[in-house]
Amino acid sequence: MKLSTVKNLPSCFPLLGLTAAAIHGHIFKAFDRKDCKGREIQGNGLGATGAIIRRGRKVLIDVDKYEAWLAGGNT
Repeated sequence: MKLSTVKNLPSCFPLLGLTAAAIHGHIFKAFDRKDCKGREIQGNGLGATGAIIRRGRKVLIDVDKYEAWLAGGNT
């Protein structure tokens, strides 16, 4: 298992042009959530892959699972 911080993850995929802000957006939208009117908003599926690992405030990403999720075209 290869882990990376959100800040260092873009260097694992230099050809994609990912930024830390884009990865934060992927993490924010990883799970289903509700809008202000209580309607369900579908997540992007990243949370179901198990790629996001939280240890307190620290967020680590399993690089292999994130890569598989990206290859699935789920962004």
